[in-house]
Amino acid sequence: MKVKVNEKTCIGCGACCAVAGEIFEINDKGLSHAVVETVPEDQKEACQEAIESCPTSAIEKVEE
Repeated sequence: MKVKVNEKTCIGCGACCAVAGEIFEINDKGLSHAVVETVPEDQKEACQEAIESCPTSAIEKVEE
């Protein structure tokens, strides 16, 4: 599974970082981005929780 953050929708609230800090971080623009290309198996549940917790639905799954 891969994920990407839509910078046009992200508000930089950090909810995704709080839930899945190994997958997401806030960049220099104050917006979230994925720090891994492919989500490791042991992080998929946390990543899904981050997707669901995003208040602007800015995180998208990218099917391989």
